[in-house]
Amino acid sequence: MLDGKVAVVTGAGRGIGRAHARLLATEGARVVVNDLGTATAGDGTDTTPARQVVDEIVAAGGAAVANADNVATWNGAGALVQQAIDEFGRLDILVNNAGILRDAMSFNITEAEWDSVIEVHLKGHLAMCHHAVKHWRALGKGGEEASGRIINTASESGLYGQAGQINYATAKAGIVSMTIVLAREMKKYGVTANVVCPRARTRMTETVAGAVEFMGGPEWEPENISPLVVFLASDAAADVSGQVFVVWGTRVHLMQGFTLAGTLDRGEGRWTPAELAARKDELFAGRRSQVPPMGFGQ
Repeated sequence: MLDGKVAVVTGAGRGIGRAHARLLATEGARVVVNDLGTATAGDGTDTTPARQVVDEIVAAGGAAVANADNVATWNGAGALVQQAIDEFGRLDILVNNAGILRDAMSFNITEAEWDSVIEVHLKGHLAMCHHAVKHWRALGKGGEEASGRIINTASESGLYGQAGQINYATAKAGIVSMTIVLAREMKKYGVTANVVCPRARTRMTETVAGAVEFMGGPEWEPENISPLVVFLASDAAADVSGQVFVVWGTRVHLMQGFTLAGTLDRGEGRWTPAELAARKDELFAGRRSQVPPMGFGQ
């Protein structure tokens, strides 16, 4: 499905990113495999994982190169996009997957824990998207076909607000909004942008208490996420943009964002607080007024 395409995958040395890179290559894409090789908290660097994935792709008959730029920096993201263009002559697909975890409650979180997660996830996604869409826009304005594909990685933590992950959930929710903006801004250039929220067993999810035992079945394998990513990266998904998906095992869930749930109309004049209090039940008729439920089940 991706013959002739060139893809960049960030955080592709292990787990979900590795699965993405391998399947993209299997479907014909030439892949730039980006990974700093850090620990789950973002510490240290090791280029070995990225090079190992490249070796796997090449051994299977595909084409790939490794990259160790820091996508959470403007210059690093720019260098990664440029490497794809220099190495393979074009860029068609951007899969943003790189991320770290530094979980903390709102009353315990440190400034460093907040900044690092926002930087890697939110800034890292934006930095990569900025350089990619700048390239595609230039092509479009020059009369060339761009047809770029952006697949960003968010999380149900960002959709529902997971307690203990205020930094991570905030970043992931921001990625959803960012992606919708990208989809609107780049529509005229033939570029799509979508979000995938994976449920999978990875180094990051394994740090959650009890996760290893809970995520033991094949439905939690990272490879389950990649087919949707390849579809969204293909020409077959040219009319799919600004959408959010949750993927788990054999299931692909299409999610919808904020929708109108209830309305009060006073008719004329200004509301008083007491009037709003008196009609609270009418506004929330049939709906909960407390914290929304976490998730939608399995």
